[in-house]
Amino acid sequence: MTRTTINKSISTFLIILVFFSCNTHKKDDGFELQHGDLLFQNTGSDEIDNAIKDVTATSKAKNYSHVGIAMREGDKWFVVEAIPKIGVSKTPINEFLNRNKNKQNKSQTTVARLDSIYQPYISEAITYGIDRIGTPYDAVFLWDDSSYYCSELVYKMFSTQNLSKKDLPFLTHPMTFNDKSGTPMASWVKYYKTRNQPIPEGIEGTNPNLMASSSKITFVHDYEKE
Repeated sequence: MTRTTINKSISTFLIILVFFSCNTHKKDDGFELQHGDLLFQNTGSDEIDNAIKDVTATSKAKNYSHVGIAMREGDKWFVVEAIPKIGVSKTPINEFLNRNKNKQNKSQTTVARLDSIYQPYISEAITYGIDRIGTPYDAVFLWDDSSYYCSELVYKMFSTQNLSKKDLPFLTHPMTFNDKSGTPMASWVKYYKTRNQPIPEGIEGTNPNLMASSSKITFVHDYEKE
């Protein structure tokens, strides 16, 4: 075999290897991101991030303030999400993972996978999100308007399909913005006052921690532990 042939073979192998790596987003521990995986994030520790976690923590999930869904497009990965100031977006995976890191420079992102029964619904769910790219972010967390907050988008990606409410992978419940004594938290009072909106106490909704507590998903990877 000539040197030229060897070099061509090596180049071809490297191209195939790079393509495969991009297509699967495979990590060293064997984890491979899949189309439709849920990405839960701890987006930080500012006043509202902490306020979200304070009023939404469950016995199973306490630290999540954001959620999106992974999608593959050709050999590239994105996250369909609703984010403040931008709205519904198709965000490149690396941009999503680099958004907030811990002191060890690890992404504060955890991946969960829907039970296999929901796999046939993934494609339509992604389409629902893509069709709404550019829709405004719902900064006041209302359910029946024309904007979306992060977990609302994910919930409606499935609730708008042919699934009864009891068969959906996620729950909704009356939202609260109160502390343990039943008093509205000062951070939420300030938040809604600046938006000239009443606090939507008791309105039906969802949140990342509630979604993360679903019995119909399994956590498969933690980027903080890579």
